[in-house]
Amino acid sequence: MKHWQDYMRHELDLACEKTRLGELRSFLSGVLEPKGLSDIVQNQLILAVEEVCANLIIHSHGCNPNDTIKLRVTDDSQKIIFEIYDSGEAFNILEYQTPDLSHVIKEKRKGGLGILLVKKIMDKIEFESKNSQNVCRLVKQLKSK
Repeated sequence: MKHWQDYMRHELDLACEKTRLGELRSFLSGVLEPKGLSDIVQNQLILAVEEVCANLIIHSHGCNPNDTIKLRVTDDSQKIIFEIYDSGEAFNILEYQTPDLSHVIKEKRKGGLGILLVKKIMDKIEFESKNSQNVCRLVKQLKSK
């Protein structure tokens, strides 16, 4: 049976400004560093979480520095769970339609591919919204050593 002390929990409150994404990356590096993950996996996880947070900051909060999002990272030996809480306009990553790559290339459009990356990197994505509180849960299974 798991006890609460078997889990590590880290939290960060982030103002909805793009300039705060560097702080987010530093926080995630500090949390992930002791996990013994390869640099590639660590960078992928940071990229995925940063992508979701950046989308919320830009699209749900309009880069309003008075708004905040909260990131909670919980992990044990089997998995890492990233939970991103916000109270902006709900953006359900699961309902997001990934653009057709050929259209993106043809239109020379930038953006729109980040969510595709998040879906490839994470093992499970969940989204909940209730009482104007949204949570996007990203789960990464850790390979047993």
